[in-house]
Amino acid sequence: MLSGHAVFTVQEMGWAGIRNSELLIKAEADFDVLLTADKSLRYQQNLSGLRLAIIIFPTNRLKFIEDLVQKVEYMLSVINHGEIVEL
Repeated sequence: MLSGHAVFTVQEMGWAGIRNSELLIKAEADFDVLLTADKSLRYQQNLSGLRLAIIIFPTNRLKFIEDLVQKVEYMLSVINHGEIVEL
């Protein structure tokens, strides 16, 4: 879906059912950017000091996300470690 990037779901990583706090730790160890539709993540978790960049989708509906591919590819080229961007 995103050319030049390895993309994995939580399920593919075997992380389904893991609490967000632990998920962030695991994601930060293995990835540079987390893509999520969880808009409350930034308010429910302490993200200070996190080097993982986070891109937040407005919805988890696949059809809508597919329409955002170009915007996501651009954001992946400019986002910095620890930055949070809502699309």
